[in-house]
Order: sequence, then structure tokens, then C-alpha cells
Amino acid sequence: MPDIPWFTPTPAAPGAEVYVMASRFETATLAGAVRFFLKAPGIVLQIRRAPGAHGVALRARVLGRTFLTLSAWEDRDALYRFARSEPHRSGSRAAAAYMKESAFTFWTVPAAGLPVRWDEAERRLAEQGAAS
Repeated sequence: MPDIPWFTPTPAAPGAEVYVMASRFETATLAGAVRFFLKAPGIVLQIRRAPGAHGVALRARVLGRTFLTLSAWEDRDALYRFARSEPHRSGSRAAAAYMKESAFTFWTVPAAGLPVRWDEAERRLAEQGAAS
């Protein structure tokens, strides 16, 4: 399944610190993975339009029932405003019914460090999982 590559809706100001979030979702069933996959483009589009969004990417492994997201934000508040808005809010609540596990990690990078690489996001998610 092709990835949705990094997209920059609004470039961060030079010299700014950017708030980054990486997430990993594993669905319990293949049907759940298909449902997640079908909803993902709408959420990515929502991020592209969200105030304070500086980047978004998705790695979809539908047959493996695993999805990774990577996003960059002006600050933590911008991310949380997005997370509480529709369709993300109701979509994430609905996805909980078919999710096996999920993991999130957050950090900051200088604006010049965008886009964040997938290997960095995966390393941080693995460290987060080991610490849990």
C-alpha cells in the first residue's frame, strides 16, 4: 500500500521549534484495518487544513493491520485543537472499537529539521513502547 508522503500545509517560521507527534496503530482485524484505511485520507485532509499544522505523512500497511502517522505542529495546543475537532474526534472514538493497540510519542525539533524521517519516528515509538 503506498504511503501518503510528507505534505507541508504551512511552513514553520525559520528558527521556530516545532511540536512533532508520531503514532502507531494496529487494528485487531483486517476488516478494522480496511475501515481505518478508508477513513485516513479524510483525516489527512483535515490536518492539511488545520491551523498550526506544519506537516503530515501516513504509512499504511493494511495487510499488516498497522498504520503510522507523523505530524508537525506550531505547538502542542494546535495539535490538541485538531484532535478535538471533527472528523478526527468522532473518528478516533469509533476506531477504538477495532483497535488492538496504539502508541504515541511527542518531541520538538527545529523548523529546519522538517520533514522528520520515518526512521526517527519509528525509533521513538519503539523507545516509547519499551518504556511502557
